[in-house]
Amino acid sequence: MTDQSDAPPRTTVLHARHEALSASFTDFGGWLMPVRYTSDLAEHHAVRTAAGLFDISHMAEFLVTGHDAAAFLDYALAGAISPMRTGKAKYSLVLSEDGGIIDDVIVYRIAEDRFLVIANAGNRDAVAAAFAERARRAPVAASFVAERPADAGIEAFGHLEGVSGVATVEDITDQVALIAVQGPAARAVLEASPLEGTDPSLDALGYYAWASARFQGEHVFVGRTGYTGEDGFELLVPNRAAGALWDALLDAGKPHGLVPAGLAARDTLRLEAGMPLYGHELTLDIVPAQAGLGRVVALGKDDFIGKAGIAAAPPSDAPVLVGLVADGRRAGRAGYAVFDSPDAGTPVGEITSGALSPTLGHPIAMAFVAPAAAEPGTDLFIDVRGTRIPAIVTTLPFYRRNS
Repeated sequence: MTDQSDAPPRTTVLHARHEALSASFTDFGGWLMPVRYTSDLAEHHAVRTAAGLFDISHMAEFLVTGHDAAAFLDYALAGAISPMRTGKAKYSLVLSEDGGIIDDVIVYRIAEDRFLVIANAGNRDAVAAAFAERARRAPVAASFVAERPADAGIEAFGHLEGVSGVATVEDITDQVALIAVQGPAARAVLEASPLEGTDPSLDALGYYAWASARFQGEHVFVGRTGYTGEDGFELLVPNRAAGALWDALLDAGKPHGLVPAGLAARDTLRLEAGMPLYGHELTLDIVPAQAGLGRVVALGKDDFIGKAGIAAAPPSDAPVLVGLVADGRRAGRAGYAVFDSPDAGTPVGEITSGALSPTLGHPIAMAFVAPAAAEPGTDLFIDVRGTRIPAIVTTLPFYRRNS
């Protein structure tokens, strides 16, 4: 992989669409992405009450194929992938040897011998390096292909032929675009769109499952997943069809209140839903149990990268992730210190993400705090630019949609 640290940010295949919609942009994970089109609050509320359209093409995608693909992923990831049924999705983690978190990923089982793994944009290189290294060490025959032919297309999702026993990992990020439709009206938007042949039908598609569909003759992968706490879908399409699909979804969604939404709204939505953000709640220095993700790790597996590190439990005083709620309008932000009294000299923790919740109307935050301060109901104090704001430890998530 190339070092992109000094490279200008990349743009997605939908960049011209964002410019035409007068988006403001930000550098995120090495990509120039829309941060808002109108206002953060308007886009946030649209997703909670109607629907939002997100370009998330900066995310990284890996195709894992072969008769040993499931066994390879069992070895490469923290979760138990083999038992997952075709058509389903699963949240998992890429761990380091010592149990730290390299990335959190979504794994879709496309067929008995093929999987789609979606990783965070900023961790594409780290996940690719981890897969390449694990392919060399795995107990099954495996290989890693960094550069998939540009014209290979998305056909491989449903029509890959000649799969061998070797587990092959291919980085397909540059061949595909990912578009999310999120919100209570998301299903109505897709049903009004020109998507054809959705199988299974949207009304039969459960959460954390996927369907195949067609759009202008192209294969579309429709995952019923998301990062906002709302019902929604994530659509993977070949780059060549992405612009037309974006336009079609916008047109179909207008009667349902759909608006394009940027990363600012996406961040407050995921915070309300208690979803971790890599680099904030998840890092190489955090093991899953600290972040409340111990359930994601399948310790019963024979072997996987990170198992030995997880088995060596973190120190009893290792900080743990909690939610904090406060009154008023002043919110804690990432990096703000947390104390256990108004005049304490030593902090008991630090905010990782915080905002004035647009939906709830009061400040919310996630923070790593000492275990002694982590019990729900504990009174703590957030240092907001020199003023200590009272806050109460609460369980996550802050917001849960009506099912």
